[in-house]
Amino acid sequence: MYWTLELASKIEDAPWPATKEELLDYANRIGAPMEVIENLQEIEDEDEVYESIEDIWPDYPTKEDFFFDEEEY
Repeated sequence: MYWTLELASKIEDAPWPATKEELLDYANRIGAPMEVIENLQEIEDEDEVYESIEDIWPDYPTKEDFFFDEEEY
């Protein structure tokens, strides 16, 4: 399983919290790339409820990871 920012952004707006099946359903409904669906299918824990994309990809960058000062603009 591999994630990129582009792939992860496809499910960032998923209806969190969600199970693996709910995420797969969402990805299929929005027409996510096959790589996203394959990554979700590789999740092993079927019944776990994921609170956010960070539960699936712990290294997902957050706004704090970017050095952008919103107050500056």
